[in-house]
Amino acid sequence: MLKYIFKRILLMIPTLFVTSVLIFTVINLPEGDYFETLAAEMQAQGEKADMSRIEFLKQEYGFDKPPPERYLHWVAGLLQGDMGYSFEYQRPVRDIVGDRLLLTMVVSFVTIIFTWIVAFPIGIYSATHQYSWGDYGLTFLGLIGLAVPHFLLALVFMYFANVWFGTSIGGLVDPQYLNQPMSWAKFISVLEHLWIPVIIIGAGGTAGMIRSVRANLLDELQKQYFVTARAKGLPPGKALRKYPLRMSLNFFVSDIGDILPSIVSGAEIVAIVLSLQTTGPLLIRALQSQDMYLAGSFLMFLSTLTVIGVLISDIALAILDPRIRLQGGETK
Repeated sequence: MLKYIFKRILLMIPTLFVTSVLIFTVINLPEGDYFETLAAEMQAQGEKADMSRIEFLKQEYGFDKPPPERYLHWVAGLLQGDMGYSFEYQRPVRDIVGDRLLLTMVVSFVTIIFTWIVAFPIGIYSATHQYSWGDYGLTFLGLIGLAVPHFLLALVFMYFANVWFGTSIGGLVDPQYLNQPMSWAKFISVLEHLWIPVIIIGAGGTAGMIRSVRANLLDELQKQYFVTARAKGLPPGKALRKYPLRMSLNFFVSDIGDILPSIVSGAEIVAIVLSLQTTGPLLIRALQSQDMYLAGSFLMFLSTLTVIGVLISDIALAILDPRIRLQGGETK
């Protein structure tokens, strides 16, 4: 196992290198750069752009240098823990992302827990009561959650939260707590607002997980080992927990590679509709304005979390399912 982990860590190096090249290339594909985009926006608003200052800033931040040199400068900073400087916010990227990272992680973590708590019992019930009215009804509700766009759910929930519960529309705290240090009153305000994005973001994920749990568990319940266990008199609950349920969790463990970056990035469209101060809208705005260091460094951070998550999921799968081998080849 240690040898396998060491080899996978070594493979992360070329993977992240190729990823960094792709990220840098894609961000720089549109014509111009942040400063030219800024000048165009100022002119569109009827303001006069100071071209001499813009040229000075381009030289100051190395945008007059060829792309390979700018790429090496960016990667060298990342290796030293320097994520660069945001031109739009006039602050280091580390400070900008750090302000929103905790809030994003809270929303995403609670959403993931909500998804698991709701999806697993429903998926198990649907699989063990196949083609019953409960199975049909829960499946129908799940498909509605999967089909309705998240931004539409956000608008509906915003309306009813304001009309029925008097919760202020948008954001995760009441207006009087904005830019205020954390206190008990502010914490209560966060809890009052948190359920809205959690239910909205978790709706689609819950529906998808219900279908996955049901399909995987049904496949295991039809296998010979479970039929034999039941024929020998093993109680239904114990037989279900000991074998089929454990084997049907493989898909769940394999999704850890996607869970880690989603905790940090959050749901971008829902965050924009609900005016959440999370990292999702920040990333979209950085891509739109070609704020290279902010967008590129944040995407590299998500890529790193992805490869780490994939490694964790592979190790967890080997521990969960003894049929999985770390190395390929024939077994005797």
